[in-house]
Amino acid sequence: MGFSEKANLQPILFGLFLCMYLVTVLGNLLIMLTVSSDSHLHTPMYFFLSYMSLVDIGFISTTVPNITVDIQTHNRVISSMDCLTQKSLFTIVGCMDYMLLTVKAYDLFVAICHH
Repeated sequence: MGFSEKANLQPILFGLFLCMYLVTVLGNLLIMLTVSSDSHLHTPMYFFLSYMSLVDIGFISTTVPNITVDIQTHNRVISSMDCLTQKSLFTIVGCMDYMLLTVKAYDLFVAICHH
């Protein structure tokens, strides 16, 4: 259905979603770059943080680019195949996020118990 049918809100919504996407992607890329460039951060905790940043980029990349294109083209129709693909990718990335959180929690548990 879209966010708004008012034509004067479309550029604001587009700018908002585009800024949100760019800030998220650039912030997560900065985290990944920082972790990979500093040898002091090559520990399991930062390793998982880096991969969680990658998963976060995947999360936001499954929905926001499609929303921004739809706002620009004023097209609110999504095919069944595109919808299924988007939902599948969102579910896969969500499962990856949960698995990483589980492994990170186990790593913290082991670190606390054996330290």
